[in-house]
Amino acid sequence: MGEIKSGDTVAIHYTGTLADGSTFDSSDGRDPLEFVVGSGQIIPGLDKALPGMSVGDKKVVEIPCAEAYGEINPANRQAIPREQIPADIPLELGLTLQMQSQDGQHAMPVTVVELSDSEVTLDANHMLAGKDLTFAIEVMSIKAA
Repeated sequence: MGEIKSGDTVAIHYTGTLADGSTFDSSDGRDPLEFVVGSGQIIPGLDKALPGMSVGDKKVVEIPCAEAYGEINPANRQAIPREQIPADIPLELGLTLQMQSQDGQHAMPVTVVELSDSEVTLDANHMLAGKDLTFAIEVMSIKAA
Protein backbone atom coordinates (compact mmCIF):
# COMPACT_ATOMS: atom_id res chain seq x y z
CA MET A 1 0.00 0.00 0.00
CA GLY A 2 2.97 2.33 0.53
CA GLU A 3 3.91 4.90 3.12
CA ILE A 4 1.70 7.57 4.63
CA LYS A 5 2.08 11.06 3.19
CA SER A 6 0.30 14.35 3.84
CA GLY A 7 -3.21 14.31 2.33
CA ASP A 8 -3.74 10.56 2.76
CA THR A 9 -6.73 9.34 4.73
CA VAL A 10 -5.54 6.98 7.45
CA ALA A 11 -7.14 4.88 10.16
CA ILE A 12 -5.19 4.26 13.35
CA HIS A 13 -5.76 2.50 16.63
CA TYR A 14 -4.27 4.46 19.53
CA THR A 15 -3.90 4.69 23.27
CA GLY A 16 -3.06 8.06 24.79
CA THR A 17 -1.37 8.22 28.19
CA LEU A 18 -0.12 10.92 30.56
CA ALA A 19 3.31 11.13 32.25
CA ASP A 20 1.97 9.15 35.24
CA GLY A 21 0.98 6.28 32.89
CA SER A 22 -2.78 6.85 33.19
CA THR A 23 -4.81 6.45 29.98
CA PHE A 24 -6.82 9.52 28.93
CA ASP A 25 -8.20 8.12 25.66
CA SER A 26 -8.07 4.98 23.56
CA SER A 27 -9.68 3.50 20.46
CA ASP A 28 -9.67 0.09 22.19
CA GLY A 29 -13.04 -1.54 21.63
CA ARG A 30 -14.02 1.08 19.03
CA ASP A 31 -13.46 1.61 15.34
CA PRO A 32 -10.05 3.05 14.45
CA LEU A 33 -9.74 6.83 14.28
CA GLU A 34 -9.90 7.97 10.64
CA PHE A 35 -8.64 11.36 9.44
CA VAL A 36 -6.69 13.15 6.70
CA VAL A 37 -2.98 13.49 7.52
CA GLY A 38 -1.79 17.10 7.59
CA SER A 39 -5.32 18.57 7.62
CA GLY A 40 -5.29 19.76 11.24
CA GLN A 41 -7.96 17.24 12.31
CA ILE A 42 -5.70 15.86 15.07
CA ILE A 43 -3.06 17.40 17.33
CA PRO A 44 0.09 18.55 15.46
CA GLY A 45 2.53 16.24 17.24
CA LEU A 46 0.58 13.13 16.26
CA ASP A 47 0.04 14.40 12.70
CA LYS A 48 3.82 14.85 12.26
CA ALA A 49 4.56 11.30 13.47
CA LEU A 50 2.60 9.52 10.73
CA PRO A 51 4.32 10.26 7.38
CA GLY A 52 6.58 7.37 6.39
CA MET A 53 4.60 4.76 8.34
CA SER A 54 2.89 1.83 6.57
CA VAL A 55 -0.10 -0.40 7.32
CA GLY A 56 0.71 -2.60 10.33
CA ASP A 57 3.43 -0.27 11.64
CA LYS A 58 3.35 0.50 15.37
CA LYS A 59 5.03 3.41 17.10
CA VAL A 60 5.09 5.15 20.49
CA VAL A 61 5.13 8.93 20.12
CA GLU A 62 6.06 11.40 22.88
CA ILE A 63 4.29 14.72 22.27
CA PRO A 64 5.18 17.87 24.24
CA CYS A 65 2.20 19.98 25.31
CA ALA A 66 3.15 22.68 22.76
CA GLU A 67 2.39 20.18 19.95
CA ALA A 68 -0.71 18.80 21.69
CA TYR A 69 -3.26 21.09 23.39
CA GLY A 70 -0.85 23.91 24.21
CA GLU A 71 0.16 25.53 27.46
CA ILE A 72 -2.42 26.51 30.05
CA ASN A 73 -3.63 30.02 29.23
CA PRO A 74 -4.40 32.01 32.40
CA ALA A 75 -6.73 34.26 30.35
CA ASN A 76 -9.02 31.23 29.89
CA ARG A 77 -9.82 31.25 33.65
CA GLN A 78 -12.51 33.61 34.82
CA ALA A 79 -14.22 34.25 38.15
CA ILE A 80 -17.88 35.15 37.83
CA PRO A 81 -20.47 36.08 40.47
CA ARG A 82 -22.14 32.94 41.80
CA GLU A 83 -25.61 34.39 41.14
CA GLN A 84 -24.89 34.30 37.37
CA ILE A 85 -25.00 30.49 37.49
CA PRO A 86 -28.58 29.14 37.39
CA ALA A 87 -29.70 27.94 40.84
CA ASP A 88 -30.70 24.51 39.48
CA ILE A 89 -27.06 23.66 38.61
CA PRO A 90 -25.38 21.81 41.50
CA LEU A 91 -21.92 23.42 41.58
CA GLU A 92 -18.95 21.28 42.54
CA LEU A 93 -15.24 21.28 41.72
CA GLY A 94 -14.49 19.46 38.47
CA LEU A 95 -18.01 19.92 37.06
CA THR A 96 -18.02 20.65 33.33
CA LEU A 97 -20.54 23.19 32.07
CA GLN A 98 -21.36 24.50 28.59
CA MET A 99 -21.04 28.27 28.18
CA GLN A 100 -21.91 30.33 25.12
CA SER A 101 -19.02 32.09 23.39
CA GLN A 102 -19.12 35.89 23.43
CA ASP A 103 -20.55 35.94 19.91
CA GLY A 104 -23.24 33.46 21.01
CA GLN A 105 -22.38 31.14 18.11
CA HIS A 106 -20.51 28.35 19.90
CA ALA A 107 -20.91 26.26 23.02
CA MET A 108 -17.67 26.04 24.95
CA PRO A 109 -16.92 23.52 27.72
CA VAL A 110 -15.69 25.08 30.97
CA THR A 111 -14.69 23.38 34.21
CA VAL A 112 -15.45 24.63 37.72
CA VAL A 113 -12.00 24.99 39.34
CA GLU A 114 -12.73 27.16 42.39
CA LEU A 115 -15.84 27.89 44.48
CA SER A 116 -16.53 30.48 47.13
CA ASP A 117 -19.74 31.86 48.63
CA SER A 118 -19.68 34.73 46.15
CA GLU A 119 -17.76 33.53 43.08
CA VAL A 120 -17.32 30.58 40.76
CA THR A 121 -14.04 30.30 38.83
CA LEU A 122 -14.41 28.66 35.42
CA ASP A 123 -11.56 27.33 33.29
CA ALA A 124 -11.98 27.11 29.49
CA ASN A 125 -8.55 25.52 28.88
CA HIS A 126 -8.69 22.07 27.29
CA MET A 127 -8.44 19.41 30.01
CA LEU A 128 -5.13 18.23 28.47
CA ALA A 129 -3.60 21.73 28.13
CA GLY A 130 -0.18 21.95 29.76
CA LYS A 131 0.33 18.19 29.64
CA ASP A 132 2.87 16.18 27.64
CA LEU A 133 1.18 13.20 25.99
CA THR A 134 2.29 9.75 24.84
CA PHE A 135 0.47 7.87 22.09
CA ALA A 136 0.91 4.22 21.18
CA ILE A 137 -0.37 4.00 17.59
CA GLU A 138 -0.90 1.31 15.00
CA VAL A 139 -1.68 2.07 11.35
CA MET A 140 -4.73 0.10 10.21
CA SER A 141 -5.34 1.50 6.70
CA ILE A 142 -4.13 4.11 4.25
CA LYS A 143 -6.15 5.62 1.39
CA ALA A 144 -3.83 7.61 -0.86
CA ALA A 145 -4.76 11.21 -1.62
